[in-house]
Amino acid sequence: MKITFLGTGTSQGVPIIGNTHPVCLSTNKKDKRLRVSILVEWDSFCYVVDCGPDFRYQMLRSGCTKLDGILFTHEHSDHVLGLDDIRPFYYMNGDMPLYAHKRVLNELRIRFNYIFESKNKYPGAPAVIENVVENKPFRLQNLEVEPINGMHGNLQVFGYKFGDFAYLTDMKTIEDDEVEKLKNIDVLVVNALRDQPHHSHFNLEEALAFIKRVNPKKAYLTHISHLLGFHDEVEKTLPENVFLAYDGLELFI
Repeated sequence: MKITFLGTGTSQGVPIIGNTHPVCLSTNKKDKRLRVSILVEWDSFCYVVDCGPDFRYQMLRSGCTKLDGILFTHEHSDHVLGLDDIRPFYYMNGDMPLYAHKRVLNELRIRFNYIFESKNKYPGAPAVIENVVENKPFRLQNLEVEPINGMHGNLQVFGYKFGDFAYLTDMKTIEDDEVEKLKNIDVLVVNALRDQPHHSHFNLEEALAFIKRVNPKKAYLTHISHLLGFHDEVEKTLPENVFLAYDGLELFI
């Protein structure tokens, strides 16, 4: 399985428009972060988790020419606003499968009504296949995927476990029975917004405590804001099995 980090930034990305914070002015490419998303590839299959406003550029930058479906963690704009840009994939391969909580699919129907419209549909609009994700395993092709339920402040969100790899973003609290699904996994990805506490995201201290609790072989931090600091400086402070993810990072699992 190959994992590509398409984006590792927070909702505004890094750098933030008009911001003169030193991290926003950094020339290190690892400090430049698009909105969070990953590309998951195995055998001949290819899926993304979330498609935010940078989706078009992320697909071009990664060289992705085939997409079998999109999994959504939740409905916030930085995770869904790229949905219109599935059009090239739709023109090539037909209706795009979407996998999400029923609440999220309902929200997408409101925001992208022209995609879900069945009558008087605009000829150039893409079409999708809705797949409701519940908190139980489901199959993508020949792979079992297990949702990981958590809370993003007061909002329910899903992470996803693909075999020995798990991807969690925008998490603040996770119940014990959900943590048990992750124990001793090979690779864990989890959000770490900044040093200071936040009402709906793990900060760095909380993320490291969660990683210690899960005890993966390796862990990567994502959904990072400029306030966490420079990539190279922060990574030096992390435990030996924990790393900062960055845009374009590829993992082979």
